[in-house]
Amino acid sequence: MGYIQEIRRMIGHYPLIAIGATVIVYNAKNEILLNRRSDTGTRGIPGGAMEPGEAAEETARRELYEETGLEAEGFRLITVLSGPEYFFIYPNGDQMHTVIILFEAVRVKGEIGISDGESTELKFFALNALPELEPRAALVIKRLNI
Repeated sequence: MGYIQEIRRMIGHYPLIAIGATVIVYNAKNEILLNRRSDTGTRGIPGGAMEPGEAAEETARRELYEETGLEAEGFRLITVLSGPEYFFIYPNGDQMHTVIILFEAVRVKGEIGISDGESTELKFFALNALPELEPRAALVIKRLNI
């Protein structure tokens, strides 16, 4: 059980502040990798919450692998995003104030595969043909002007 799940057992749906890493992955066609989230059914960007003792890049590396099966040789820090627009209420009622450390994966290798149950599909999309996005993912992409 992860840190956030442990805290949730103690406080229920009460709002939490969570710091996480989100990882932009591009393929050779400059398409972006999105997952179909199992909780909302919308598309999102791979990433997740930091565990105690982790560095931000370690979170990015772990979440990228857990959610996609991919590994990156490195990560380029793009920006840190926070504020009221990144507040999210999950379908189960959990409330989260999210701080997003946004990275771009550098020199990605491996085969795409779902292994953690948080996604039902992984797919690359052209930047001019993006599907419906989870609200925070939409804000991230809008902020990047992509």
